[in-house]
Amino acid sequence: MATPRDRAPLAEQVEALLAVGGPLPIVAAGDPVLRRGAERFDGQLDAALLARFVEALRVTMHAAPGVGLAAPQVGVPLRLAVIEDPAPVPEEVRLVRGRVPLPFRVLVNPSYEPAGSGRAAFFEGCLSVPGWQAVVVRPAEVRLTGQDEHGRALDEVFTGWPARIVQHETDHLDGTLYLDRAEPRSLSSNEAMAERWTQPTPEEAARALGFPLT
Repeated sequence: MATPRDRAPLAEQVEALLAVGGPLPIVAAGDPVLRRGAERFDGQLDAALLARFVEALRVTMHAAPGVGLAAPQVGVPLRLAVIEDPAPVPEEVRLVRGRVPLPFRVLVNPSYEPAGSGRAAFFEGCLSVPGWQAVVVRPAEVRLTGQDEHGRALDEVFTGWPARIVQHETDHLDGTLYLDRAEPRSLSSNEAMAERWTQPTPEEAARALGFPLT
């Protein structure tokens, strides 16, 4: 059964969220909004409200903290996401994972496709699945198309960790969680990750837990 929030126009939903102030509450796995394809943005929010919502998403992402946040993760079924990664990692991790600083970006109506045949396997987590991480094999390079918050066309190739971030966030807009793509036997608590599997690559975890990397 749809709730009043589900039936309300998107602008009303966003206004109600922003009225509370501070970081927005993040929706956890199990909420249907995370499993429905989000509505394509087509002016449902005027420019001023869109700017306020984008800033609230940014504040919430930083507070979590995370490197990306999609609108459905705060209960708004709209094809909109924000990404940003200062990449404060050791040099060894940067080199192996291709994790480089990613400036703040707004993705509107994004979609992606593989650019090349390379694939990469690493642990991922999600703000909507707190406390857990799992290995996901993804294209190492993707072409992302869509728009920015000002309606300007986006057509860009992402590689390394930025490619993983844009795939993860765009998947949210299609009702897909990273666990849908993960190796089930790799699922690890954050505590286990900190104690055992913080190596730059998950090869040791694959041997110990018994899962493939391809």
